[in-house]
Amino acid sequence: MSNLLATENVTKKFGGLAAVNDVSITVKQHTFTMLIGPNGCGKTTLINCCTGILKPTEGRVLLGDTDITGWPTHKIYEVGFVRTFQIPLPFLGLTVLDNVLGAMRNSGEAPLKAPHRRLWLKEEENNMERAMAVLHRVRLDKHWNKPSHTLGAAQLKMLEVAKGLAAGAKLIALDEPIGGVDPASADEILSHVSALKNEGLTFLVVEHRIDIAAPYADYIYAMDLGRLISQGTPQQVLGDPKVIEVYLGKGATEAC
Repeated sequence: MSNLLATENVTKKFGGLAAVNDVSITVKQHTFTMLIGPNGCGKTTLINCCTGILKPTEGRVLLGDTDITGWPTHKIYEVGFVRTFQIPLPFLGLTVLDNVLGAMRNSGEAPLKAPHRRLWLKEEENNMERAMAVLHRVRLDKHWNKPSHTLGAAQLKMLEVAKGLAAGAKLIALDEPIGGVDPASADEILSHVSALKNEGLTFLVVEHRIDIAAPYADYIYAMDLGRLISQGTPQQVLGDPKVIEVYLGKGATEAC
C-alpha cells in the first residue's frame, strides 16, 4: 500500500512552546490509523497542521505526491482530505439529506446559471441519488427527512462522515469520533468506519478511548509532549512501557 498522507518533521510552535515537535507519520491507503496520547500532547494540533487550520512552523505535509503544506483549508478539502471535529457541526435547521447535499458541488449555485433550471436540474437529480446512497452507506437513510437536530450523538458523528463522503473525500481525519457516546454506540460507529475502510476509504483517527478503538486500528502512533513516543501495531504500542507510563504513571510497568 502506498502512502496517502505523510508528515515530514512537522513542528508547530506557539511563541516558545512547541505543541508539535519534529513529528513524522505516514498514513497508508485504505487503513485505519490512530493517533493517541494524553490531553495536550499535540494530537489535534498535528491534525490542524495537516488540514490547513494551522500552518506548520517547520516541516512538510504531503498528500500522496503533492506538497500541501500551508494550503488553505478549502483547497485541501477540494483535493479530498476532509476532517471532522470533536463536536459535530451540522446545519441543525436542515434535514439530514440537505446537510449531505450541502457538501456537494452543483453548478446551479453559480449566479448566472441559477435562473436557468434546465442547466442544472439533471445535476441536482444526480446529487440527490448520490446523497441517498451515501446515507445508506452510513446507515442514516431511514432518517433522511428528519431535521439534523433530532439525531442522537452517534448519528450526528456519522452524519459528519457522510458529509465527507459526499464531498468526495479519500482521506478523513476523525477527531474523537466516539467521544460522548455509550460503548455500544461507539462500537457501532467504529464498525461503520471499518466497513467504509474496506470499501476503499482511509482514516486518520484521534481518539482517547483506546480500549474501544484500538481493536479496529491497523497502525497506531502515540504522542506525548508534542513528540512521537511509540508507533506500530495496536499490540506493540499498547504494550510499550513508554505508553503505559504516559497513561498510568511511573512505576506502572513494574506493577503490571
